[in-house]
Amino acid sequence: MNRLLIVDGSSMLVTSYYGLLPKQILFEKDEEEKKKHYDKIMQYNGFYTNAMYAMTKTLKKIIKEQHITHMIICFDKTRDTFRRKKYADYKAQRSATPEPLKDQFIHMEEMLQEIGYAVEMSDDYEADDLAGSAAALYSKEMPTYIITKDHDYLQLVDPFTTLWLLQTQQDKADEINQKYSSLFSDGKGFSLPDKAVSVTPSVCVSEYGVYPEQIPDLKGITGDSSDNIPGVKGVQSAAAPLLREYGTIERIYQAIDSCQDEKARKKLSAFWKEKLGVKRSPIKALIEYRESAFMSKDLATIKRDVALSHTLDQMSLDLLDEKKRREQYARFGFKSL
Repeated sequence: MNRLLIVDGSSMLVTSYYGLLPKQILFEKDEEEKKKHYDKIMQYNGFYTNAMYAMTKTLKKIIKEQHITHMIICFDKTRDTFRRKKYADYKAQRSATPEPLKDQFIHMEEMLQEIGYAVEMSDDYEADDLAGSAAALYSKEMPTYIITKDHDYLQLVDPFTTLWLLQTQQDKADEINQKYSSLFSDGKGFSLPDKAVSVTPSVCVSEYGVYPEQIPDLKGITGDSSDNIPGVKGVQSAAAPLLREYGTIERIYQAIDSCQDEKARKKLSAFWKEKLGVKRSPIKALIEYRESAFMSKDLATIKRDVALSHTLDQMSLDLLDEKKRREQYARFGFKSL
């Protein structure tokens, strides 16, 4: 049986980097002190290789154990994508990529391409836009899985696309998977990669309070500190109940706009409190930050119509070049692989 895996390559490489980082760097807060220990990071022939090695090992294990036949690996090429053109502060709070990791992004992308993997990058779009477009194009062709630790990808879950959402600890993943085991057709769920939670539409709504397609609306209200998306200040817990009632941000504002005066707004607040359990009325904040809400939803929405440079056939793992693989592994000292 064919299976397509869409990999958030940037997320996996970053996680791999910190997963194999010496403690002298991992727990040090001062950047200059960290640099003094760079020589302790896994290296080969002058290249930093800890992230590359860990990611390569992870991919190898997943391909074997989850029986993947097709794969596309999506990377972020730049932070200056179309979202930053819309909102200059998008991801502005993020620190610069450490030099030992920056080099490995370049080498990892080159290595994967040399071996024959389908690697996607863009000057205008992020990895999640490329992943979303791949899922939109090919998920109905074969069972499709996306692996990442990024919650933004929840919106891509549908009857044809399952998200393997990575957790920090295996115990946490096991706990969540066990919690929703009855939602899977076989009562057990699919054999999962390490630390992954299997998110289907039913799991998404049960765990996060909204359906996958409502994730951008949710972030439109709550914002997202990891991406510096502002949302609506002071409104958090009310977001999910409002979206369960109205479906979208647009319909929430239609309900607010239908109120002709303060008396009508108080009546709406009372309805929200009594029926939806929203104790503190968010109407004032929603009105004040209306523009921010719609902009935030737009920023949080993954594109699904980006042109890709690979076809589904070109994502087949049968096309991988074993000779090139051995050459690349030798180049970076991956003897055990």
